Amino acid sequence: MVDTHRLFRFSVKCRSEDLAVVYCLRAIAEYSQKNINPRIAWGGTKDADWSRDGHCVTFHFSSAQNRDGFLQTAKRLLAQGSWAEVARSDDDPAKPQN
Repeated sequence: MVDTHRLFRFSVKCRSEDLAVVYCLRAIAEYSQKNINPRIAWGGTKDADWSRDGHCVTFHFSSAQNRDGFLQTAKRLLAQGSWAEVARSDDDPAKPQN
């Protein structure tokens, strides 16, 4: 059986001081993940995760193109300075959430 989460290895870590912006980023991540299970893209970005991780959350995508689409859409829709990209990786698989 294929572990679907392993397919979501293209990640981007974002920081925002505004939890409402994180909610918007979650929606953009689901919108940008065009195939498979779009909810995996924003798994692990719960309010408690954001608080614990210093106001950072990591989104995972099944392709670099989906990740790039996420970044382009977030830059287009969200106010400049409301969030920032902190890091990205092409080998950071998503982990199943409880």
